[in-house]
Amino acid sequence: MAGTAGSAGATGQLGAAGANAPTLSIIGCGKLGRTLGRLWYDSRTFTLLDILNRSTASAQEASAFIGAGSVAASCVDLRIADAYLIAAGDDQIAACCSTLAAAGKLQPGSIVFHCSGALSSLELAAASERGAAVASIHPIRSFAVPQQVAEHFAGTWCGSEGDAAALAVLGPAFSAIGAQLVAIRREQKTLYHAAAVFASNYQVTLIDVAQQAYAAAGIAPNLLCS
Repeated sequence: MAGTAGSAGATGQLGAAGANAPTLSIIGCGKLGRTLGRLWYDSRTFTLLDILNRSTASAQEASAFIGAGSVAASCVDLRIADAYLIAAGDDQIAACCSTLAAAGKLQPGSIVFHCSGALSSLELAAASERGAAVASIHPIRSFAVPQQVAEHFAGTWCGSEGDAAALAVLGPAFSAIGAQLVAIRREQKTLYHAAAVFASNYQVTLIDVAQQAYAAAGIAPNLLCS
């Protein structure tokens, strides 16, 4: 781990009740980043250092929602952390990682991860080249309303893949907030994502189409819901 005060150390063990909790900074702290940040802050799993968003206002809003985290203006302004969550959009993950690496914030033992469902940890190649351990952990759920998700996150299944050193820290961190992790192979991430899309989205579409067909056939809506 990066040599910051209060880090988890090379063993990757999370400290009890926040003692020696590893430090975390979040880049692209939108709905997912806010939710996870708040859960980790409330559970004292990570010590949140900095939040970097496109605008200062959105970073301030994220910090207020989480209850912790200083606003950073750029990757150069980030303090050295044990772990970095890149929660930006899929099309920005690799670029954010490259900028983070170029800013000199990574060293052997650092952890960089993202939560994309479609992309693997290979998007974080720039961090790997600097000696960091990388991973992707994808919670299979919507984050549309962070407050509600934070209240009901426990039990959420998460597909995880990446370097063993990263997963040794991130696995317990996600478990601490109630996640159920399932290991997937890096090269099968696209297939995994397709399955998640079918399971999460198409079921709703199928039910809706079926209800419309029943209605067109003259079956009363109240009978469909009974």
